[in-house]
Amino acid sequence: MFSIFKEFHFSASHQLFGLAEDHPCSRLHGHNYVVEVELQSDTLDSTGFVRDYRELSAFKAYVDDTLDHRHLNDVLGDECVTAERLAKHFHDWCKARWPEISAVRVKETPKTCAEYRP
Repeated sequence: MFSIFKEFHFSASHQLFGLAEDHPCSRLHGHNYVVEVELQSDTLDSTGFVRDYRELSAFKAYVDDTLDHRHLNDVLGDECVTAERLAKHFHDWCKARWPEISAVRVKETPKTCAEYRP
């Protein structure tokens, strides 16, 4: 199995509801997100790629145009703003374009990461 990975960065705010009032994530706050997409294939194309990294620029455009420096609750809705749900959202977005997508990881901090892998 061949795997490729590419990292994307964006900054955005969000607020999580349903947490205890003293939980820091219940307040409006932001992150410098790092999103890593993983694509896998048993075979390589005629050039020797799983997929050309340049094709993944569509994801960068989506993130930059839709999410960067935005309030995620307003853009994606209150139910889709945890790192876990963002990873699923990004996976679904990528799956509609690249069948080789195998996982998406979302880091809110350098020490925390959520992954969606079907």
